[in-house]
Amino acid sequence: MTELGPGRIDTHTHVVPPFYADWLGSLPGYAGPRVGWSPDAALDSFDRLGVAAGILSISSPGVRFGLAESISTTRALARRVNDYCADVVRDHPRRFGFFATLVLPDLDGALSEARYALDVLGADGVVLPANVDGVYLGTPGWDPLLEFLDERNVVVFVHPTALAGPPASGLSPAVVDFLADTTRAAATLVAHDCLDRYPSIRFILAHGGGYLPYAATRVAAMLSRERDEDMVLDRLRRFYLDTALVGGPYALPSLLAFADPQRLTFGSDWPYEFRPHQSRDFTARLDAFPMADELRAAIDRRNAEVLLPRLA
Repeated sequence: MTELGPGRIDTHTHVVPPFYADWLGSLPGYAGPRVGWSPDAALDSFDRLGVAAGILSISSPGVRFGLAESISTTRALARRVNDYCADVVRDHPRRFGFFATLVLPDLDGALSEARYALDVLGADGVVLPANVDGVYLGTPGWDPLLEFLDERNVVVFVHPTALAGPPASGLSPAVVDFLADTTRAAATLVAHDCLDRYPSIRFILAHGGGYLPYAATRVAAMLSRERDEDMVLDRLRRFYLDTALVGGPYALPSLLAFADPQRLTFGSDWPYEFRPHQSRDFTARLDAFPMADELRAAIDRRNAEVLLPRLA
């Protein structure tokens, strides 16, 4: 394993500490990742995917599953996850960063943990769920947290979670609901003028923004009753979008046609794989897709270096 190569920066790679895996295993009907996580296993995956550095985050369901956990339990679990991530980064400062986990809808706890993670642990940003109990990122209740993150110029990784209603019969929420969840969050942020009110937040949307590239013109038209449609499209294109599980001849043309080329980042989604080698296969499709060398370099590394200059 090399300590640092000239390769990609992965803004969508997940961490599953042993204690967190145990917690996931205790949840009713929840299936965690197929592959066991450790720093060495993550570095092996980086080397296979040509990744020089990855920004760790926990995936859905975060540190809260439904309404069962107490505030003290979720705060303690978030603190433990963030401390663990900081230790991994401390041991491999040029191979890892991390997006801190917050405790929502516990707003006081989220603000306290954000301060701790940013000021004490040196987190590279925060990860937020697209919705909490059906309340979407961007609605007014989120404003105190977004105000703080804007004041601190924080990178915010938006990751989907289960929709408020039941999933389609026989389908994991990750199959189609996650994409809708991210799209809802993006539209809500724009509808509530969050990109104008909080211009210093850099939002990264997971999985290529969900359905957003495909539906952007429709979304803009329907949000433009009191706004100019081109202005709405401009706001939608301000999001950073990662390439996790987007590789292929159908989704990539839509993503590349819609996105600002300077706001695309590489993502693998490892180790959450529904079948063996899923991250590798999607990365191979991305690599095989024809695009200009300059755009490929921007996606692989350069755009992330602007967001995360510590790893430049």
